[in-house]
Amino acid sequence: MTKVAWNTKELSVGQLAERSGVAVSALHFYEAKGLIKSRRTAGNQRRYHRDTLRRVAFIRLAQRIGIPLKTIKDALSELPDERTPTRADWARLSAAWRGELDDRIEQLQRLRDDLTDCIGCGCLSLDRCPVANPQDRLGDEGPGARRIDTQLCPPHTSGVPAGCAPETGCVSSPDGATFPAAS
Repeated sequence: MTKVAWNTKELSVGQLAERSGVAVSALHFYEAKGLIKSRRTAGNQRRYHRDTLRRVAFIRLAQRIGIPLKTIKDALSELPDERTPTRADWARLSAAWRGELDDRIEQLQRLRDDLTDCIGCGCLSLDRCPVANPQDRLGDEGPGARRIDTQLCPPHTSGVPAGCAPETGCVSSPDGATFPAAS
């Protein structure tokens, strides 16, 4: 690994890739998506401000925990361009995701716990399906595995959950599964 001088203000794409541990192609992708930016030299080479290292680390961490790129881009757009983001900047951004992450954790725990149970696929081939999904009522809600599709209706504790239309809300089955109400 080539050591980049501590006082270097700009990094080439190769230096940024080497220092961040991210492939050059991924950096180009991030730039194309507006997550990071560079300037071009007279020879048309990319140069990244040193604080891009923190932004790339933030992007990678956010991706690892499942935050969509659009959400990451929106968060990064709130950061200042002309200075290295501070700990307070990062704390503010990550706090905004806390509820979403809590919901994801709950969904993953429910998936883990219910993986061997009926997933609401409508197959009616398991002995328990007529009990867990009588008359294939989940089939009336649409295609796919209704109980494990986290985009249909995330778990919630009060009010209308995120992801469900406020006008329809969600309904719960007797066994505690939550799914969108029929419209």
